[in-house]
Amino acid sequence: MSTGMYQSPMEVAVYQLHNFSISFFSSLLGGDVVSVKLDNSASGASVVAIDNKIEQAMDLVKNHLMYAVREEVEVLKEQIKELLEKNSQLERENSLLKTLASPEQLEKFQSRLPAEVLCPEEQSPGAAAPAQHSGGSAV
Repeated sequence: MSTGMYQSPMEVAVYQLHNFSISFFSSLLGGDVVSVKLDNSASGASVVAIDNKIEQAMDLVKNHLMYAVREEVEVLKEQIKELLEKNSQLERENSLLKTLASPEQLEKFQSRLPAEVLCPEEQSPGAAAPAQHSGGSAV
């Protein structure tokens, strides 16, 4: 591949970029590498054809990526929904356990908690109560 027929560095760069793009997208899409030869007489038409192929390949890649991102977003939305439901359930359970526990049981439980867990509890009551349900673990 000689670039000697091009008169300016810009023409050489465009030629090389088009060849790279076609090779890249062709390999990405699993096809054979397309060989493009440009000469000065037909370079305008060839450049347009190359631009069209590059645009089609980029659209295909964009559509594939958008589909993959949408799929991932749906999975994450479902996970968020499940976590919110679980959090709500645990908060209700925590509230119920607090109302059923005697003051002595609450005091005994809080004395077993590490200092790091007690600080958030002072700011928002009930933050460490799910630990009571999970066997006394602070996590």
